Amino acid sequence: MVFSSVTFLFYFLPAFLAAYFLTPAAHTRARNLVLLVFSLVFYAWGGLANVGLLAISILANYTMALWVDARPQETRLRALGVAVAVNLFGLGVFKYTGFFTENLNVLLAPFHVALPVVHLELPLGISFFTFHAISYLVDVYRRKVRANARLEEVTVYIAMFPQLVAGPIVRYSTISHRIRARRTTLGRVSAGLRIFVIGLSWKVLIADQIAPLAAIVFDQTPTPNLVEAWIGSLAYMLQIYFDFAGYSNMAIGLAIAMGLKFPRNFNLPYSALSVADFWRRWHMSLTNWFRDYVYIPLGGNRRGHVRTAINLWTIFLLCGLWHGASWVFVIFGIHHGSFLVLERTPFGRWLKAGPRLLARAYVLLVVLTGFVWFRANSVDQALSLFGGLIGLNGVGTLSVTLVDALQPMTIAVMILGWPLATFGLPRPGARRLAPAVRQLLYGTGDSLVMLVLFALSVISVGAAAYSPFLYFRF
Repeated sequence: MVFSSVTFLFYFLPAFLAAYFLTPAAHTRARNLVLLVFSLVFYAWGGLANVGLLAISILANYTMALWVDARPQETRLRALGVAVAVNLFGLGVFKYTGFFTENLNVLLAPFHVALPVVHLELPLGISFFTFHAISYLVDVYRRKVRANARLEEVTVYIAMFPQLVAGPIVRYSTISHRIRARRTTLGRVSAGLRIFVIGLSWKVLIADQIAPLAAIVFDQTPTPNLVEAWIGSLAYMLQIYFDFAGYSNMAIGLAIAMGLKFPRNFNLPYSALSVADFWRRWHMSLTNWFRDYVYIPLGGNRRGHVRTAINLWTIFLLCGLWHGASWVFVIFGIHHGSFLVLERTPFGRWLKAGPRLLARAYVLLVVLTGFVWFRANSVDQALSLFGGLIGLNGVGTLSVTLVDALQPMTIAVMILGWPLATFGLPRPGARRLAPAVRQLLYGTGDSLVMLVLFALSVISVGAAAYSPFLYFRF
């Protein structure tokens, strides 16, 4: 595992910020070295073997990018294909070998053949740094950038710790110039740290407060009844949003403070009016990666309705598998792909013309049921929870464990979290926003709010057990 929250917040982060900002701003290469050293320490905490694999990946992609860039036009695509295949092979070996062998053994069972099943330890963040590397290679192939001959800059791009293990997925073409030369100002540092504090508070004050409810229902309740199933599913919807969006904000905030720029990763996805709209707002860097590097090269929506449907199912099947080597992730991808295809039928036009409230309810139901597949440990467990959602396991009473977890603070966070996740904070120019609230959120009281949130987050981190970010597992 990576640092505990206490170690990261109280030791690693202050040491990094001190070392980074004490290095003269004009010496970008020196600051890159500081960022690189701390990134490797951050990653090494999860195991020295991880660092070795990351180093091999970086050296291979550094070399292959130079090779692709130097190839004549008629062989560039072939060179890119080889380079991408090398990355996918490495990802496949570590992430999918066991899953593939298990399912192959099912097919071979009638022949009384059984291959040994080996589950390799999954390197931390391999899905993210592999997609970063492929993004770099494709950008070089498309001549959006030239292959970088400075190994340390390529290493910084792939290994920088804010986005190394959980994103967002940053395109090399959008950040290359800032790796080479960047400027930090007091205003950027202040803005970045504000975004970081917001992300931290989302994680520890909201997601971690709700997490026990989801864990009890999904991990400790074999046949949840109607009320338990809905409490657990709704809790997980809030937990995964505030956990992952919180991490993304922390990464984005640190990047801004350092003079870099990461893409926005969430834009109020629970306010979406269609599943397609949801995926334009949820994990936006991953959605855009699949759109630009898979969906459009496959033909996108330019080759008729049938081909479009196949392309949508393909990218969401891959999206599901990207999250994990399990049938629940495969079904999660097919689930969302099917509704995206459905919305390209007359149903989609009817949905767009209908009441917004009905459209939002439809999206939330699709997303909630999709997250059941995503969170469940097995297909059988998911089916059991679906049974609970529709009352097949009875209405019943809450388990003692779940009752104990429903503390007043947890209930308050559940109630207040939904409007925050769906609508966000009111805009500064909102007419109904009281002047005192406007000053508190966007005026002179803004700094005080940030200090209070940071203090509460620090207290919560110091008092709680280690709670890793959900997307560290990918």
